[in-house]
Amino acid sequence: MQELDPKIYIVDDDEAFRDSLRWLLESNGFETELFASAQQFLNCFNSAKPGCVVLDIRMPGMTGLELQETLNKKGVRTPVIFVTGHGDIPMAVNAVKRGAIDFIEKPFNETAMLELIAKALLLDAQWREADSQHAMIHSRLAKLTARELEVMECVIAGKSNKLIAEHLGITVKTVEAHRSKVMDKMEANSVAELVQLVAHERLRNLDHQDRF
Repeated sequence: MQELDPKIYIVDDDEAFRDSLRWLLESNGFETELFASAQQFLNCFNSAKPGCVVLDIRMPGMTGLELQETLNKKGVRTPVIFVTGHGDIPMAVNAVKRGAIDFIEKPFNETAMLELIAKALLLDAQWREADSQHAMIHSRLAKLTARELEVMECVIAGKSNKLIAEHLGITVKTVEAHRSKVMDKMEANSVAELVQLVAHERLRNLDHQDRF
């Protein structure tokens, strides 16, 4: 069962920093979990649980950048906030280009950190909602036969039943039957709703490809 409350994962080899950030976040109502290394985090992390990662960019062993790359390769979309020293800013900018939502310098401003955490958790919730919507639409599309998919493509292209029949070499009555099945299986009440469902799926797939 998925946890309802999001968790902030703090990954930093500096124990004093971890404890300080935990105190700040927990005193503001957030749940936290602390890790001294990137590998320790990977051994315990469950991407099905909502939350975000506050990640040191420089650590012994696996660096924060290497951890980010590992998460990206696994298709994990959990929002990442990098914590940097002044000299690490060029690396942090590069990390943002690779999908991190932002970075903050040590010593950080408490208000700025809390604002970043709120931004990350909102983004995580939005991504999870989009993923849930995608899974729902994908499961409906999987129920369609090859012929129903052909009819659906013609319908969302705006073709009439007569034109679809001519295009596919079937009768208008058969088109009507397939069209009815498509609407039922996709749980769409109108052609406009059907178009919206299919467009959502395709845009989501494009966005996913762009991210990874």
